[in-house]
Amino acid sequence: MTTPEWLKPGIYGALLGAVFVGIVGFSWGGWMTGGGANKMASEMAQDEVIAALVPFCLDMSRADNERVAKLATIRDATSFNRRTAMMETGWATMPGAEAPNRDLAQACLDGLELDAS
Repeated sequence: MTTPEWLKPGIYGALLGAVFVGIVGFSWGGWMTGGGANKMASEMAQDEVIAALVPFCLDMSRADNERVAKLATIRDATSFNRRTAMMETGWATMPGAEAPNRDLAQACLDGLELDAS
């Protein structure tokens, strides 16, 4: 079967238009793949869990008998090591977890700074 000569420019235009729309849609239009959407949803869920556990971390710090010594250790640590010092206090360990969570430690540090002022 032979393709009419007048149909070729239309086919080329449709293909180029589809490529252009795909490029513009994914780069500026906000489109994303299913994998990208899953990754974004997982990150948002993790952020919400951390935000929900910050009050738990702050309550653990308030109830700790060694609070003053641990806060002094955190304050004496360099800004680079404060998160590690917070993790060593045990306040940033999620319920049921064996090890402290780095993101929770950072969020708790931010909450303690706000709490102290």
